[in-house]
Amino acid sequence: MTTPPFGRVLTAMVTPFTADGDVDYKRAGELAARLVDDGNDGLVISGTTGEAPTTHRAEKADLLRAVVDAVGGRAKIVAGVGSNDTAHAVMMAEDAAKAGADGVLSVTPYYSKPPQAGVIAHTIAVAEATDLPVMLYDIPGRSAIPMAEATILELARHPQIVAMKDAKLDLESTSHVLRETDLAYYSGQDAVTLPMLAIGAVGVVGTSTHFVARQTQEMIAAFLAGDVAGARAIHESVLPIYTGIFRTQGCILVKAGLALLGFPVGGHRLPLVDATADEITQLKADLQAASVL
Repeated sequence: MTTPPFGRVLTAMVTPFTADGDVDYKRAGELAARLVDDGNDGLVISGTTGEAPTTHRAEKADLLRAVVDAVGGRAKIVAGVGSNDTAHAVMMAEDAAKAGADGVLSVTPYYSKPPQAGVIAHTIAVAEATDLPVMLYDIPGRSAIPMAEATILELARHPQIVAMKDAKLDLESTSHVLRETDLAYYSGQDAVTLPMLAIGAVGVVGTSTHFVARQTQEMIAAFLAGDVAGARAIHESVLPIYTGIFRTQGCILVKAGLALLGFPVGGHRLPLVDATADEITQLKADLQAASVL
């Protein structure tokens, strides 16, 4: 199995906000420390769950610095630099390097639906903006287009492109890429982490791992030790929150769940809204079923 360049369990961290809607940098540092204490050996900052579409470039840089100050050296910090504007993505990658990130997460350019040649050119521009290692992010459900298998194979030849967050749910294609490259694959869908490990993935970039990072670490450790039955038992025990956290947009339920656990991190920026009463009731049940609450 490929050595994991960014750890094995990374949480795509939510971005705390104050009551006025400003980024709460102090709370962000506290949340980062909580997540690392709970078993995360990596964090992704300003990903989808971090409300990257509604935080601005300067806020992202300051947020990243706050997290690096809080947990740098204790966990790998990966900066989301996703944009459908290549020049903007390049600038955010440069900001990430200056702020002390350990790597960058580059998602397929969304909305514009570029051809695969455009995906390749965009990603290489981001990779060559800094000396940081790059994790690709393939999530056609949000980007509108998948990274074609041939595209991934070509990008994998670039020395700085070392990993993939895979949310495409095409295990056959992923198996082909794993056979042909040294990319470190991370599950981008919490509930398929165990099947992904079976074909060669090294870990997960998760959302539910705001709550079950330690159990996820234990599941991965059991699998790597050859205890497949033990890994499956852990997988089944936390499955209610692996899947329940996505009953609506994941960020919404993570923030609601943290509030239920006595660690509020504020609300959201539109178009996201707070969880409804019914959603919170169901979330409580999911957390209880996973022995979190």
